[in-house]
Amino acid sequence: MELFEKTGKMALGSRLRLLTAKVTEDAARIYELYNVEFSPKWFPAFFVLSEEGEKTITEIANEIGHSQPSVSKIIQEMTAAGLVQENKESSDKRRNVVGLTSKGIEISEQIKVQCLDVDVAIDQIISEARHNLWEALAEWEFLLEQKSLFRRVQEQKKLRESKDVQIVPYEEKYQSAFRALNEEWISTYFKMEAADYKALDNPKEYILDKGGKIFVALYNDEPVGVCSLIKMNDPEYDYELAKMAVSPKIQGKSIGWLLGQAVVNAARDLGASSIYLESNTSLKPAINLYQKLGFKKVVGRSTPYERCNIQMELLLNSAGI
Repeated sequence: MELFEKTGKMALGSRLRLLTAKVTEDAARIYELYNVEFSPKWFPAFFVLSEEGEKTITEIANEIGHSQPSVSKIIQEMTAAGLVQENKESSDKRRNVVGLTSKGIEISEQIKVQCLDVDVAIDQIISEARHNLWEALAEWEFLLEQKSLFRRVQEQKKLRESKDVQIVPYEEKYQSAFRALNEEWISTYFKMEAADYKALDNPKEYILDKGGKIFVALYNDEPVGVCSLIKMNDPEYDYELAKMAVSPKIQGKSIGWLLGQAVVNAARDLGASSIYLESNTSLKPAINLYQKLGFKKVVGRSTPYERCNIQMELLLNSAGI
């Protein structure tokens, strides 16, 4: 169809709905051809009842992948048509069990004959086509179950937008942004502490002059994220990853990941063998990011921060980053 040549894959859903409408229209005509008073949309629920016997609406919904309200409506329609009925003699009164009526069983036998002809007709289409749609549908269903179309588009959006992000070294002109971004982030979840003000008010003295690094993420030339690598006076760890903050207005563009990579690469370039960090387990996205960067949990260290309840380390000589 010319429209879909113009729209491309963006109209996948519309094209599938059009194909579904064509097949459903033919299905209704096929039932008429075999003198069966039946609606195509009833078929999945009807098939389950005809093959497996009495079921609850919940069981049917789970088996055919429809919502319970949708199945309830279909059962009501088939009940009105005399094909199914509620089994009031069920031993479990808590379960609303439905099953086929004698008319439903008769229709089921008629449909079995019809299905033989339908199967042959569909096999003919498959033999004439270059691609096996039935097998392709099963493959697509599996792949979308593993990762939805929404998730895939979301990842592409993040990837595209992350290309517009620049990670640059700290300059004095970014001092206010360094403080504001961290203060906004910390105040959102916790409270500012004395140790925070030391680094945020005097980043040059507290971080840079002691051999550390600060990186700034720019999006459309605006500072939207920061992260620092602080030199530690510690026999076990060389540097600490700290003061990472990303503006909530611009999250979802992999900025945290890009800043984290910049800090890890800088530590490696400085000859570091280990990086340490402190965080809080309530910050699940942050913990996931650190784990993605290769950090692992450690215990038994003191901390100046009340909000810290997890400590992590990255051993650079064993990290695959």
